[in-house]
Order: sequence, then C-alpha cells, then structure tokens
Amino acid sequence: MKNLTAIIVGGASGLGLATARLMIRDGATRIGLVDINAERLEAARAELSAPGVSVHVTTGDIARQSSAHAAFATLAGEMGRIDTLVNSAAIYPRRPILDITDEEWDLENAINIKGTYHMMVAAVRHMREFAQPGAVTGRIVNISSVDAFKAHPQNAHYAATKAAVVSLTRSFGQECAQWGILVNGVAPAGFATDRAKELGFLPELARASPLDRAAEPEEMAEWIVMMGGPRNTYATGETVIVSGGYIYA
Repeated sequence: MKNLTAIIVGGASGLGLATARLMIRDGATRIGLVDINAERLEAARAELSAPGVSVHVTTGDIARQSSAHAAFATLAGEMGRIDTLVNSAAIYPRRPILDITDEEWDLENAINIKGTYHMMVAAVRHMREFAQPGAVTGRIVNISSVDAFKAHPQNAHYAATKAAVVSLTRSFGQECAQWGILVNGVAPAGFATDRAKELGFLPELARASPLDRAAEPEEMAEWIVMMGGPRNTYATGETVIVSGGYIYA
C-alpha cells in the first residue's frame, strides 16, 4: 500500500478508523475521512497523523447526493488522485419486525443504501478519468454484513439494506470494469466495536461461532485493506463473508 491514497466513509470510529490505521501501517500516505461527527473526525485526525502521513477530514451528510459528492470533491481537491474508496458508514438500529416505522425505514435506506451509492458514484466519476487499457484504475470496498445472507427478525430493515449493498457491489463491479475499477464488498459478522458492546449481542455471537469469540475491528479491516489495495488485481463484484464460521455461503 505504499503511497496509496484512500477515502474512508464513516472513518472517524469503529471499522472505518481501524481500516485507516491498517492502511497507514501498510504504507498509505494520504488518508481522507468522511463522517457526520466533526468532533470524532478531529480526534481521528490527531490519532492518525504521523511523519510522512497526511490525514484530511470533512463532514458530510452522505444521504444527500449534493453533500456526498461535495465531501468527496473536497478531499480529492486536497489529496489529488484517489486510489481507494471504503464505504463503512452505516446505522444499526434494532427493532422487532412488526414495529419498524416509516421514519426508521427512510433513515436506514438513506444512510446504508443511498449514502453508499452516492459515494460510489462520486468515486467512479473521479477514478475513470485515470483509466488506462488493461490497468487497475481504482478500488472500491463496500461494507455489507452477514445479515444480508441470513434471517434477522430483530433487524429486518438493516438486513435488507445490507442485501442491497451486495446488489450494488455486483452491479457496479460489472459496469465499472470497463474503466479498470474493481468494486468489492466485505460482509462481517458482528465484531467488537463500542456500539456492539453497548448493544450486548457479542456473547451470543461468540457462542454461535466455532471460534468461540467475536472478531476485533482490526481483523475485519485486514480484509478491507486486502480488497482495497494493490494485492487485489482481479476480484470485482464479489462480497467476501468474514464471520468466523458463524455462517457459510
């Protein structure tokens, strides 16, 4: 990942921040973070900044096309050519299947589906300008979930949006191959973010895994770094399930 330039959406905390750490560890020199929380962005910038590494941050509401595209343009304007986009922003409300409101559906769709789509469009428009025959122009990694592949009666709206992310990944992967842009996904089981610990489902997940534990964010980030970096030269339209044996597909 030497000299790689990446934008991470939802990069101020959780899996996005873990991914930024690993990219810098592996040689990335310019990292851009998009998040809706300005305070967390500044904390992330302070943590990640190091000699030889520039960290750029911007707030943005990715649910709106204009705001999402403006956030990407701001970072690209500061950083230059963007090699990799990671879409890790999502919301995870838990609600019984019979109790989901229109407002909850709208918010879930806005962030998890529309936000992912808007950032992908911004990245593709930028990356295709650098296309050369037979070369990889850029890479996009979308974060889905094992819930896209299994029943989730306590969170059906979330699971539906993550299934949509798998579908978007396939469609973009096929259509963007003409420009050498590789679009892939990573579908984790639950892992030990602060939010997951608050919700209290990690012990249940650990019992369901043959490894008898939940993953750490850095373990999931390793897969994102691999799919979004130069080691990936051929996979596109794929979503890799990383569940510790929780499900198989």
